[in-house]
Amino acid sequence: MKSLQLYSRPGCHLCEELAEALAPIIRGRARLEIIDIDADLALKKQYGLRIPVLVGDGQELPALPLDAAAIEAYLASANG
Repeated sequence: MKSLQLYSRPGCHLCEELAEALAPIIRGRARLEIIDIDADLALKKQYGLRIPVLVGDGQELPALPLDAAAIEAYLASANG
């Protein structure tokens, strides 16, 4: 099963909205791991105010605005 990482922080409404929008797209085809950047200084420095950031197989995927076609293509790609 594929895995997606959503770099977020508590209270980020855009992050919450993205997670909600992703749920029906990835249901049963991928796991969504929500990573709190505030819990890791390196991640906080890397992403800062750029959240939400969606990553699959080490590459950023279009998150804002959400590109459902790109997510579908990622999910259809070779096993992850």
